Amino acid sequence: MKYLINTQIGRLRIISYLEGISLLILLFIAVPKKYIWNEPALVKAMGPVHGLLFLLFIVNTISVAVEEQWKFRDRTWKVLVACIVPFGTFYIDHYILRKQVTKSEIKVE
Repeated sequence: MKYLINTQIGRLRIISYLEGISLLILLFIAVPKKYIWNEPALVKAMGPVHGLLFLLFIVNTISVAVEEQWKFRDRTWKVLVACIVPFGTFYIDHYILRKQVTKSEIKVE
């Protein structure tokens, strides 16, 4: 658990979960509630939260890509596109981010 907080990839994984959850809440709960039952309060509350998490995800992805020297064609574009696809952040966490070994971990061992 300490790995998730102490490394950039760990923080990116946490932000990706939060961003993915906020997108799912917006798409499957807030928007239907707004347009079917005319209750826009949840969209007004979750919209800015999701926007902030989206921006944090983009900035952290670029930061990790530069630090870990990811090639854009190999990883970076997949991670960036995943944040606009429902369930995409969970997919990249499982298939890409979880398997990454950071440079700081290599130096420690």
